[in-house]
Amino acid sequence: MHPGAPGRRPYNRVILTLVAAAPLTERSYLFVKTSSLGDIVHSMPAVTELARRMAPARIDWVVEETYAPLLRLHTVVNRIIPMAWRRWRSHAASRATWVEVRAFRASLAGSRYDAVIDAQGLVKSAVVALMARGTRCGFDWPSAREGVASLTYARAFAVPWSLHAVQRCRTLAAKVGGYPMDHTLDYGLSLAHRVTDPRPYAVLLHATAQSAKQWDEACWTQVGQAMAASGLRVLLPHGNDAELERSLRLAAGIPSAEVPDRAPLDRLALILSGASVVIGVDTGLLHLAAAMRVPLVGIYLDTDPEATGPVGTGPLAVCGNRGRIVEVAEVLHAIGEVTDIQPRDLSVAD
Repeated sequence: MHPGAPGRRPYNRVILTLVAAAPLTERSYLFVKTSSLGDIVHSMPAVTELARRMAPARIDWVVEETYAPLLRLHTVVNRIIPMAWRRWRSHAASRATWVEVRAFRASLAGSRYDAVIDAQGLVKSAVVALMARGTRCGFDWPSAREGVASLTYARAFAVPWSLHAVQRCRTLAAKVGGYPMDHTLDYGLSLAHRVTDPRPYAVLLHATAQSAKQWDEACWTQVGQAMAASGLRVLLPHGNDAELERSLRLAAGIPSAEVPDRAPLDRLALILSGASVVIGVDTGLLHLAAAMRVPLVGIYLDTDPEATGPVGTGPLAVCGNRGRIVEVAEVLHAIGEVTDIQPRDLSVAD
């Protein structure tokens, strides 16, 4: 009988049905973005979108060990592969270091990936990508932070520097996956364990490693006093001894201020998630607060918010820009815009 005769059509329908019912092959990706905190937070929407648009997909992430706790809150990351580049570099002669490095390389070589995405664009991140098995992808020479890193990629993509950091990462992932970006912004963080405290509080993120980004302590004190007068507790987190000293100085001048114990990033994220408002300078924790969709006010003194400002779906405002002085009154006004709080500048006489 001729293949196209009617008698063969039931068999064709069976074959087509079986093909349609066959499970989709899971794609696998290794995402390399090792640091810093702000960069990692900026990369989260790209990973979430990659998993959604390329489903079913398995995504592993290489990250500095300090930031690994935060990625445990990400809903689509399959496996977190911690590394300790900073610690290894400072103890390069130690036998224990090389034992850890070999174990790290083995953990990368144990899986084969459809794509290894170096979203950092540095020589050190390119070296990590070279240890993994899969098609290496990343920014092209003009787009990478260190252009020479692009020479190690099988596929290198142009991504404009004019884009915000979040959009740069999303654009790179979309080009690797071959899909158009949509308008959905999803950091992929689970809020199942969001802090619920009956006593409302504000978080002041005053700490930053770059002195040019720091806001004057007297200004922080005035903002803290205004928050306390509005009925909020004021939390002053810290990440090292110098930041602790600064938190304690500020707390001494702010009624109801608290200096919480140093906590891992996953715990800090949940503390931020329960805040009535977060006020902070350009630091990784400010971007994490944006990812948590809490009301926030960013204070930018030495960086351009168009490039690295907080991006999220919650209420937010930014005060300042590179080289511009930010006044307390401006920050208090911004707090009133993103919350129901109407703080009063207590330094101004009635």
